[in-house]
Amino acid sequence: MKKVFRILGIVILIGAFGGTLFFLYNKSKKKPDVFETKQPFVSDVIKKTVATGSVVPRFEIDIKPQVSGIIDELFVEAGDKVEKDQVVARIKIIPDMVTLNSAETRLNRAKINFEDAKNDFERQQGLFDKNVISYEEYKNAKVAYDSAKEELTAAENNLELIKNGVTKKAETTTNTLVRSTITGTVLDVPVKVGNSVIQSNTFNDGTTIATVANMNDMIFEGKVDETEVGKINSGMPIELEIGAIEKEKFIAELEYISPKGVEENGAIQFEIKASVQLMEGQFIRSGYSANANIVLDKKDSVLVIPEGLLKFENDSSFVEVQTATEQQFEKRFVQTGLSDGIHIEITAGLKKDEKVKGEKIDPKKLKEEKTNQG
Repeated sequence: MKKVFRILGIVILIGAFGGTLFFLYNKSKKKPDVFETKQPFVSDVIKKTVATGSVVPRFEIDIKPQVSGIIDELFVEAGDKVEKDQVVARIKIIPDMVTLNSAETRLNRAKINFEDAKNDFERQQGLFDKNVISYEEYKNAKVAYDSAKEELTAAENNLELIKNGVTKKAETTTNTLVRSTITGTVLDVPVKVGNSVIQSNTFNDGTTIATVANMNDMIFEGKVDETEVGKINSGMPIELEIGAIEKEKFIAELEYISPKGVEENGAIQFEIKASVQLMEGQFIRSGYSANANIVLDKKDSVLVIPEGLLKFENDSSFVEVQTATEQQFEKRFVQTGLSDGIHIEITAGLKKDEKVKGEKIDPKKLKEEKTNQG
């Protein structure tokens, strides 16, 4: 009996040892890799480049005064619509004391000369009426009188201009009234009533009273990298995406490409401009940041695969196509066409119903998916 138990114990021990070895062997055995597969499909491929920039009015004008002085009254504020020649501000002139004194002195001399010429003319006219003097003497007195009268008028007007910036005869053409030079919208009024302003002249740009722009004629101004600028041309359609207006897209047309690049952050950038085509009811504020999508090339309804499935060998490209046996793949060289960075066109070497080897599937993830399906 003891012999039987001994033999049984030995058998159990050998079985346990063998089972352990078998378990360890299976556990150490490498499981075959499993790859996902994807099929080619028909889609449109659009190759485009993106330019960053902003949308601004084509015509943005700074309204500046023609005389120096103090803002006496403002007639507009930011956001108002103005017409060409509409008055936006009135300026009160502060005359220079030296110039004012000189003008007053000139006026006083003109009055004296006028009174003298007037008396002489009246005396000569009386003598001429009595045929005492010749017509020539009378004419000289008349000319002297008219000249003195004109000089008096000029002196009076000069004093009025220095004091008020306007004469009584030309109140509507005074330089003290600042007028808009275009029809548009007031973007900014950087001055307030009481501010001193300087006139625009040869040595100074002058103080800006208001900034006016035509908001119906907007353009996109942006920059394109040197690697892309050779692929674009004037007249190309552009799709604008404005960050502040998420739900709308705007159509524009490329109309200017700078012939000279500017270095920014180690890269050469070229300025571009595109006219924005606003639809009825659309409104864009000046200075909105925007991205311009420029279509470089486009193909409709072509066979494509994700570009990540493509592999390269020397100067050729290939994919791994599933054979009749599942998870068995063969190398196949293909010819490619246009790419948009995500999908790439396949022109030859692959059919729509074939499956292409993709990324390796994580065993844990695969096990979880099977568990969820069960």
